[in-house]
Amino acid sequence: MSTEVRVPALPESVADATVLTWHFKPGDPVRQNDDLVDLETDKVVLEVPAPAAGVLAEVNAAEGEVVTADSLLGRIETASAQADAAPATATETATSADAAPKAEPAAQSEVPSAAKPETASGTRSEAKAGTRAAAAQAAAAAGTAAPEERQSDRTQASKETRAAPEQRPASADSPVLAPAARRLVKEMNLDASRIPGTGKAGRITKADVLAWLDEQEAKEPAIDPEAAALAKQAQAPAFDDDAPVAESPQLPRLTGEAGRPEQRVPMTRLRARIAERLVDAQRTAAMLTTFNEVDMGSVLALRTQYKERFEQTHGVRLGLMSFFVKAAVEALQRFPIINASVDGNDIIYHGYYDIGIAVSSERGLVVPILRNCDQLSMADVERGIVDFANKAKDGSLSFEELTGGTFSITNGGVFGSLLSTPILNLPQSAILGMHKVQERPIAVAGEAVIRPMMYLALSYDHRIVDGREAVQFLHSIKDTLEDPARLLLRI
Repeated sequence: MSTEVRVPALPESVADATVLTWHFKPGDPVRQNDDLVDLETDKVVLEVPAPAAGVLAEVNAAEGEVVTADSLLGRIETASAQADAAPATATETATSADAAPKAEPAAQSEVPSAAKPETASGTRSEAKAGTRAAAAQAAAAAGTAAPEERQSDRTQASKETRAAPEQRPASADSPVLAPAARRLVKEMNLDASRIPGTGKAGRITKADVLAWLDEQEAKEPAIDPEAAALAKQAQAPAFDDDAPVAESPQLPRLTGEAGRPEQRVPMTRLRARIAERLVDAQRTAAMLTTFNEVDMGSVLALRTQYKERFEQTHGVRLGLMSFFVKAAVEALQRFPIINASVDGNDIIYHGYYDIGIAVSSERGLVVPILRNCDQLSMADVERGIVDFANKAKDGSLSFEELTGGTFSITNGGVFGSLLSTPILNLPQSAILGMHKVQERPIAVAGEAVIRPMMYLALSYDHRIVDGREAVQFLHSIKDTLEDPARLLLRI
C-alpha cells in the first residue's frame, strides 16, 4: 500500500509554504521519520518527516512550488506493498524457468550437434549475468543445458528476487542530520557516522559538525590549501601540446555581455518577508533615531574579573548582551511607553518584557524572543541567546520562538559597525542598536583619556513615543551600563 506525504498544519499567520529541498529522489529507500522534504515559510524552515518506511514512489510537488496546508507532496510505497510484490516476482521467474524445457525438443532437431557445447556455455554466462529472459531463449535453442544448471539458475534468480526488497531500506544505523548539518557534511565530504549528535534523539546539528571539525583540527594540523595546490602543481607533468586544453570554468546561470556577467535568482521566502516588513515599517511608522555613547570600561572590567568563575558556575560564557538586556528591562520599567505597541488608534501597554534578539543566519536575519526577561538571571539570558544562535544556524527555530516581542535589540558591532539606524520591528515601538566597542579619546574631568566607547542608537515610533521619553530611556541604559551596580540596587 502507499502512504501519502502531506503538508503539515501551518500557523494562522502563515498562508502557504515553498518546497525548498527534497532529500530523496523517487525510487530511494526511506526510513520512518527521515527528513523527507524541507518547506520554507516566511519565518522558518519546516522539516517534513517520512510518515512510514518504504520507497519514495513519486513526488507531487517539485522544488520551488508553493503549497498550502494538507497539500499532497508525494507518496511512499510501504514495506507491505513490496512484500506483496515479491512472491509475484518469484512466481514469474520460476514460470519462465520452467517454460524452457518445453521448448527444448523442438529446438533439438534444428541445432547442429557441434554448436551445442558453445551454446550451452553462452547460456550459463547469460544466466550468471542476470539476463534470465535471454537465457531461456538460448536454452530453448540449444536443448542441451543440464537440469542441474537450470535448477541452479532458478535458485540464483530466486535469491536475487528475495534480496531485492532487502536492499531498499536504508540502514537503521545511519544518522539523522539537520538541514544545515546535511549541507555542511555534503559540501565537505564528511562521514556523518563519525560525528556525535547532541540534538533530539541523537540528531546531528550544524554545531555538532563544527565542534567535530574543531576536534579533528586539534588532533591533526590543518592542511594549507594553497600549499597543497602548489605542491600538486610542482608534481604535475610538463605541459603537453597534444593534451586537450580544459575550458575556462564558467559561473552557473550567468547571462549578459562578455566580461559583464549577470545572474538573476529569486528571493527566498524569508528574504522576501524581511523586505516586506522593513518597507512596511518605514511606510507605516513615524520612525526617528536618537543616539548616545556609553563608556564600556566598567562592564568590561566586571566581565574580565568574573567571566571564568561565571562560566564554571553557570556553564555558559558571560557576554555583553546579558548586560544590555537587563539594562533595557530596567529602562523599560521606568518608561512603559517604550514597551508599548500601536494597534490601529489604540496604544497597548504590555506588563511583561519579551525582548527580541536579532540573530544573523545563512538564510537572513531572524529575531527570536526571550520571554519574561525581567524574571531571568543573566545566566538565563546568556543561555537563551546561545540556544537561539545555534537554532538559527541549524534552521530549527520554531514559530513560537519568533512570534511576539515588546522590544528588540540588534548588535551590529559583531560585524564591526560603529554606527547605524536600526529599523523598527513592527508592531513594537522601539529598537536598541548596539555597536562596536572602540577605544577613543574622550574628556574626563578636563583631561583627555582613552576609554572603550560604544555608540548606542534607539529608533522609535514617534506616533506614540515623544523625543523626551526616547532620550531619557537611552540615557537610562547608558547610566546603568556605566555603573552596573545600579542593576543590583535598582536605582
